[in-house]
Formats: sequence, C-alpha cells, structure tokens
Amino acid sequence: MLSLNELWFVLVAVLFIGFFFLEGFDFGVGMSTGILAKNDTERRVLINSIGPFWDANEVWLLTAGGAMFAAFPNWYATLFSGFYTPLVLLLLALIGRGVAFEFRGKVQTAAWKKTWDVVIFIGSLLPPLLLGVVFADLIRGLPIDQAMEMKASFFGDIVNLYSVVGGLTMVVLCLVHGLMFTTLRVTGDLQVRARRLAEVLLAPLAVLIAAFGAMTYFETDIFEGRAFLLTVMGMVIVAAYVLAAVFIAKRRDGWAFGMTGAVIALTIAFFFAGLFPNVMISSIDQAFNLTLTNAASGPYSLKVMTIVALSLLPFVLGYQIWSYFVFHKRVHEQSHLEY
Repeated sequence: MLSLNELWFVLVAVLFIGFFFLEGFDFGVGMSTGILAKNDTERRVLINSIGPFWDANEVWLLTAGGAMFAAFPNWYATLFSGFYTPLVLLLLALIGRGVAFEFRGKVQTAAWKKTWDVVIFIGSLLPPLLLGVVFADLIRGLPIDQAMEMKASFFGDIVNLYSVVGGLTMVVLCLVHGLMFTTLRVTGDLQVRARRLAEVLLAPLAVLIAAFGAMTYFETDIFEGRAFLLTVMGMVIVAAYVLAAVFIAKRRDGWAFGMTGAVIALTIAFFFAGLFPNVMISSIDQAFNLTLTNAASGPYSLKVMTIVALSLLPFVLGYQIWSYFVFHKRVHEQSHLEY
C-alpha cells in the first residue's frame, strides 16, 4: 500500500501527465498556426479548434504546482528558486499566449493580427521547450547542497546538450500531437496538410527520441537499480511511436492521436519513474538528494490534503470531460466564432 508521500508523488506525476497530454496538443496547434496555416482564415480555424479547451488544460499545470507546494514544499522551493529564469520565461510565454488568444480578433488590421500571431507561436513553442529542459535536468542531476539550495549556472547546469535535446524532443512531440488533434477538429485541405506534416515530422522525431534515450542511458544514473522497469517503459514508448506512424499512414487519425498522446504520457511517466524515490537529484552528493521523505510536508497536512483532493477531483474531471463532449464537433472555415 502506498504511503501518503508516495501517493502525492504519484498524484503530482499524474497531474503533469495530464497537462502534457492535454496542453501538449494545444501547444502543437499553437505552433502550427505559424507553420501549417496559409492565411488568416486557416489560423482562425486552428485557434478555434482549441478555443474551448486551452485555458482549462493549463489548470493542470497550476494544480501540479500547487500540489508540489502543499505536499513537497522543499521540492517546490528548490525547484522554483533554482530554475527561476526558465520558469519566469515559461510564465511570460503562457501569459502572452493567453492574452494573444483573447486580443487577436479585437482589431481587424493585418499588423495587429500578425503581432498576436507571433506571440501565439512563440508562446506555444517556448513552454514545451523550457519544460523539456527542466525535466531533463531533473533526472540528470543538479548542484544541490546540504541546505537544499540549488546553485546552478544557466549555461552548463541548466542549458546543456542533454537538456536541449530533451527540450527539442518535447517541442516536436507536442507539434505532432497537435497536428493529429487538428486532423480530428478540421476538414478539407487543412486536415490533409496537417496529417501530411505530421507524417513528415515522424523522421526527425524518431531521431530525437533515439538520441535522448541514448543520452539518458549514458548521462544519468536513473537506470541503476531499475534498469528493467525503465527499459520496458522505453520499449513501450517506442511501440506507441511505431503505432502512431502506422495509424497516420492509414489515416486512422483518432488512433494516431491516442498513440502520440501515449508517447507523451509514457515519456513523463518515465521521468517520474526515473526520479523515484527522489524528487530532485544532487550532482554534488547523493546524500543531498531531495527525497519523498525530506522534501514532504508533515503527515497531518498530507492527510487533510488527500481528503480534500479526493473529494473535489471527481467534479473537476467531470467538468472537463463534459466540456470536451459539448465541443466535440469539427471546426469549419465558415465558422466565424471568435475564441
């Protein structure tokens, strides 16, 4: 039976998995507005396709951060202070992206729309890149001292070849995931081009996944003691990728979307499985690792939080499922609804 510390670690992992699965296709669609769309109408269609969902999807990230703050305050403090620069950039990107969605259609001039289109593109590209960098650094290890303080250099400790490859892998993965979501939400030529671009991106995505997997094996120590589990998870990730490629080729868009989502979900699960029972790994000394024990809140706090979370979670999930059901119809170019 899981202890409360382990339960909350699993819950934080599930929240991040939900965020990357759901907001991942939002990011992909946002990036595709600058890559796939040929004109303003197509950009509007792409934005409308995620209009009812993007803000609710971001709540998963806020909830994950809140869960970390309440259940593992030392993890939260070390992570957010140590990664201050990339996380501030992440916050600014998400703010700019949200503002752009709301402001883009308020003034009908080309310059106005072009400005906000650039913000949407950058605001959709930076978050998966930055979060990929952060997650890669978490399993690689960071200079954390005995006082749980992380004193990392921006270039070297945070930004390095391994973390950059991790960030780029997440960017391309989200883009392909978003393109497959687009095939489920639009019709006509835009749908065909989205599927074709996803198929083209499968090759560079395969290279990035292979490179990141190999670098993870040689650059980190997470395989020590759990090589079998992580190897199996890696094989399942590869299998999901292959199935996604097969389904895309056969134009089974729904199944392909499910498989790209599975690759994302399994990748994030891989990160957390690699961390356990740590939450942050010290590159100075393993004795300075932040663990489920020394980073957690007290037993009473965890108990109260568990009761509250289990009471509210069904309502939150029910609302989100209902919203996807209500807005499940495809978006057409004839639709002038502004989100």
